[in-house]
Amino acid sequence: MADDSQHTSWLASGLALILDGEDKKESSQKSRLLSYCDDFGEQSLERTLEHVFDLPSKTINLLTCQVDANVICSIIKNDYLKYHKTLLTVDTSREGASASVDGSGPYIVKIEESSVCGEFQLIKLPLLIESHAVFSSARANACVWKGKWMYEVTLETAGLQQLGWATISSPFTEHTGVGDADDSYAFDGKRVIKWNLNAQPYGQTWVVGDVIGCCIDLEADEISYYRNGVSLGVAFNGIKKMVPGLGYYPAISLSQGERCHLNFGARPFRYPIQGFQPIQIPPSTNPLAAGLLHCFSKLLNMWRGENNSYSSMEKLRSLKRFMPVNELYNPVSRGICMKLFSILNANAESVEYISWGPLLSFLMDVFRDQAPHDYESLDKVLDVLLDFPGSTLMFEHLISALSYHCQTASIVLRESPYSGSYPYLALACHMLRREDLMVVWWKMSDFEFLFEGFLSQRCPNKQDLQHMIPAVWWPGSCEDVSHESSMMLTTKTLTEAINKIEEKHRDLCCLVMQFIPPVTPPQLPGSVFRTFLQNIILRNRGADRNILPHGVSSNSVLVSLFTVILHFLSEGFAVRGCGWMLGSGTSGGSTVGFLHRGGQQSFPLPLILKHDPHRVEISRLGGSYSHLANFHPVNVDPEAEVVQWEEGCVDDVDPETRITHVGIQKPCCCLSLDANFTRISKNPFRYTAKASQSHCGSIPERSAQVAAECSSGNLNDDMADKPSTSDQSDSEFGYLLVQQMRVVALESTSSSSTLKEEELLDAMLLLYHLGLAPNFKQVSGYMTLQSHSISQLEETDRQIRERGGGEQLRQLKEARSVYREEVIDCVRHCAWYRVSLFASWKQRGMYAACIWISQLLLVLSKMDLVFSYVPEFYLETLVDCFHVLRKSDPPFVPAGMFIKQGLGSFVTFVVTHFSDPRISSAELRDLLLQSISVLVQYKEFLAAFESNRAATRSLPTSLLSAFDNRSWIPVTNILVRLCKGCGFGYSKHGESSSVSSVFQKLLREVCLKDEELFSAFLNRLFNNLSWAMTEFSVSIREMQEKGQMIEFQQRKCGVIFDLSSNLARVLEFCTCEIPQAFLSGADTNLRRLVEMVVFVLNHLTSIAEPEFFDLILRRPSQTPEKVNRGMILAPLVGIILNLLDASLVTDAGEQNDIVDIFASMDCADTLISGFQYLLEFNWAGTFKGDVHFTKLRQLEDLSSHLISRTEYKRVAHKEETESDDNVCCICYRCEADAKFLPCTHVSCFGCINRHLINCERCFFCNATVLEVVQNDCEI
Repeated sequence: MADDSQHTSWLASGLALILDGEDKKESSQKSRLLSYCDDFGEQSLERTLEHVFDLPSKTINLLTCQVDANVICSIIKNDYLKYHKTLLTVDTSREGASASVDGSGPYIVKIEESSVCGEFQLIKLPLLIESHAVFSSARANACVWKGKWMYEVTLETAGLQQLGWATISSPFTEHTGVGDADDSYAFDGKRVIKWNLNAQPYGQTWVVGDVIGCCIDLEADEISYYRNGVSLGVAFNGIKKMVPGLGYYPAISLSQGERCHLNFGARPFRYPIQGFQPIQIPPSTNPLAAGLLHCFSKLLNMWRGENNSYSSMEKLRSLKRFMPVNELYNPVSRGICMKLFSILNANAESVEYISWGPLLSFLMDVFRDQAPHDYESLDKVLDVLLDFPGSTLMFEHLISALSYHCQTASIVLRESPYSGSYPYLALACHMLRREDLMVVWWKMSDFEFLFEGFLSQRCPNKQDLQHMIPAVWWPGSCEDVSHESSMMLTTKTLTEAINKIEEKHRDLCCLVMQFIPPVTPPQLPGSVFRTFLQNIILRNRGADRNILPHGVSSNSVLVSLFTVILHFLSEGFAVRGCGWMLGSGTSGGSTVGFLHRGGQQSFPLPLILKHDPHRVEISRLGGSYSHLANFHPVNVDPEAEVVQWEEGCVDDVDPETRITHVGIQKPCCCLSLDANFTRISKNPFRYTAKASQSHCGSIPERSAQVAAECSSGNLNDDMADKPSTSDQSDSEFGYLLVQQMRVVALESTSSSSTLKEEELLDAMLLLYHLGLAPNFKQVSGYMTLQSHSISQLEETDRQIRERGGGEQLRQLKEARSVYREEVIDCVRHCAWYRVSLFASWKQRGMYAACIWISQLLLVLSKMDLVFSYVPEFYLETLVDCFHVLRKSDPPFVPAGMFIKQGLGSFVTFVVTHFSDPRISSAELRDLLLQSISVLVQYKEFLAAFESNRAATRSLPTSLLSAFDNRSWIPVTNILVRLCKGCGFGYSKHGESSSVSSVFQKLLREVCLKDEELFSAFLNRLFNNLSWAMTEFSVSIREMQEKGQMIEFQQRKCGVIFDLSSNLARVLEFCTCEIPQAFLSGADTNLRRLVEMVVFVLNHLTSIAEPEFFDLILRRPSQTPEKVNRGMILAPLVGIILNLLDASLVTDAGEQNDIVDIFASMDCADTLISGFQYLLEFNWAGTFKGDVHFTKLRQLEDLSSHLISRTEYKRVAHKEETESDDNVCCICYRCEADAKFLPCTHVSCFGCINRHLINCERCFFCNATVLEVVQNDCEI
């Protein structure tokens, strides 16, 4: 090796001669590169240049002058172009295509304005358009009649669009477009169909970012489509032949709000299809530019070889007697660029095409699409390019191309994690670290549009997921066992790929945050990013509506931006140079994320009190901003104040047991952290006025109740997910003078203009509401569908095992195949969402955000008027994020720790504000009430409610008060779950119910203490149960009459039956815990109760056959044993037995006679048969244990007494005159001893008394009742 080294040394030393000037300080400028012959007689300089320019040996003559950029240009002109003549000969003939263009202008294919039907708006040059009409259609100004042609459509939205070809005679109207005539053809990926007068299934579902290639082959008379370069097959064949000048035009139809980018060839195709030509002629200079960049690439490769650590012999073989490129690089590279820019200057229209095509490919090859990237080589290229004046326009187009490629890139499954948009993001981030290039980007008119492109990620469709996750497995599946490990490896690889992309998103955003624009007056860091955030919020403020406004961003942009901000706030800014971004009043560094910092918290009031233009239409808790400002102005300076509090002070627990980031007991999100923070102060929550303000007075109560009486139209599965609430008076919320909070002035005016962490938090919450919430809703839908499909698949497998053969077995196998495909599709989608949305650091940050916002809302709720100004999305995001974490897969933390170890403040907020009148939106109050309904069904979460002081203090009273026409459904569900365990038959199948003795005791105390509240609640309970059973009976009879079960009606029956059972359970609880309400005093409640029992029994025993009844209630995932009429019969038995038990311990002289009340019913036979039905019901198949059979003996004894008493009364009635005119015409049992005034209609006092509970009008003539007279006594 030593000999080799010496041989190489003397050989290399004679390869080049550098003549230095006398002044060594200017040696780099005065050095001259001259040709000479080495010891072998070879001219190494010429041979090196021949290699760079792909010239034959000895093409370049001996160079006798200094080799500089001008010499290189001469070589390119005289030798390179002479040898590569094809670079100058470009076929510009367009045989088979023509375009109507201006005579003076270039050949440019665009939308023909005269063909537009509807309204298109040009969003961005050259052809990004958006439909502003219900249905807009247009043709291009070029047609084809011979050959093979294509154009590309990049989808900015993924709604209803029809893309294809049409003749000039194809009609466009506001209802018909491309494909709606026999001479036009279209593909619609939203509905996955193709159109040619009629629709047929075709293709795949498209998504935002897809590039659709529309190809027409007039040689084979076929039209086909490509999605991201993958053929969707031939869509149409045998299309009509056309004549020159009358061919097929590219044509599109878009529904309102849809956007797409058309590329007829003005830019290189994203996915060119072999054999198909662009309709627009590429610039003639493109081949030459590509050739020059190829030469530049060869030069760069030689330079890399010299600078890499090769062995001596490898270096010698690679040199091939070439001279050292270190000395040759500058003049050759500059010469190539001089020629390149001279071409671009001579043909300005080619700059865009070359930048998007050859230049981008060249830079990507230099940089490498996978790590390790060649930053040094890229910098050398950029240094040369930036020296030329024309580079600004080139880099503008290059940045646009990088943004576009990020938007359309697909994540593919491969070993390395560098997939999707990562290569383009990495290149863009490195380029934009140069201040001059960042200024170029910032000055571009579409800076924000390109920024959104960089943040875009194309979401995969079903076929994409099949390639990304080929092997699928789920617990209990019958798939190959190897699929489990394969799927785990796949998801791990995809997770790494997404992590790489998100890392580059953070790098790019950090560059923008740090950028200080060159403007006067000077701006502070973060101003550009703040403006971007404000504008993106302004454009997307209606993104949560059913009909989207114009110009909304892609969902992936909102998700990416949310992810970036969440990482900054959760993981900190220290490593990214954004330490200047600290929260208001923050004294610590930025090594700990804002959300995990703990200690003293602060929030600037201007974020919620200012009326910024980008927040104009954002609803507040108290209504619109203009309404609040006019009628409830707040006496706080919106520009200069910040509210401060100590973390954990809003939790109604002892300071020693508080869960805080700085305390001994830390929240779940920081259990693994061990940092030294300041200790919690002794007086954590203070309020001091800036001036003379001592506290905020409460606002007058505003009625926000929405009277929405439940009807059959909304009785479906969604009904239980959208509960409601009622208003309460201000006093119920205890709005007392707050002495543990303080509002202080902001530090300075300049500080307020610096981008702060609280601003990012505010924007992050809105981004979650607009972008993440819809995604998590889709996740929930796929998880529900997956569970449902797995149950159906398992049930089908069971039936297949039990069948020997025949037609039924064949049908079962076909059904199994369908269910299996559904499961596999759901598993893939759930895996993708798990990979992209549920990373552990994201769950950690979201958990910390929930803590932060819960405490902020509790603090602001103490400032009555300020609380009304809080944006609604704060509350919506908090609740949604909480439940997303609760149901996350994999779980963030065990259920027992989820609330207990950090989110006790969330429980405090929901139980104290679900009926807060300051929250004007009934839907928002419904959201809080539904959260309680969901949480109390789990014993771990129920324990958190039982240990929460606010819950035990206010929840029972609030629930009874909220049991109104709108909110009775969720309140019923909550009460049932709180009252579990005390009713008849609750030991079903050994079920360990979440029994809450704490709340059962509290409910009993409230009912006994507030008789008026309990009486009103009991009245509404009777009414609702009566309505539910009537609706249930009517729905079943409708299905019986039609002879078929419609899915919606079956779901409706199931929901109403569940509601009826729950209401009966609540009524059973009342008879168990407060029996004196029925047994003592007037017998009104007891009579209504008995009537209700008879009413329900009558409906259950008469509406349907048992088999039909049980079939209606059947759920796909539940067995018949779990869902049957025993669910409502059990509480009826419990009601009767509770009254019997209570009557045994009550003084007989002071209680109402239960048997007598039952016997007084005018349907004695029906009642006796109902009791008999209860006794004969198959309780053994529903309950375990003998205790229930012992209880049933009491019911049997009551039935015997009832039969005897009824028989006795029947004999007595025979002696009376049946035609007695003085009998009540309502019950036909009692004497009509009372009358209404002033209408004078008569009835019995009992019927009138029960009627007046709910209505103050006569039930005969509907007149208003002023008084009731009984036996000459005025009532």
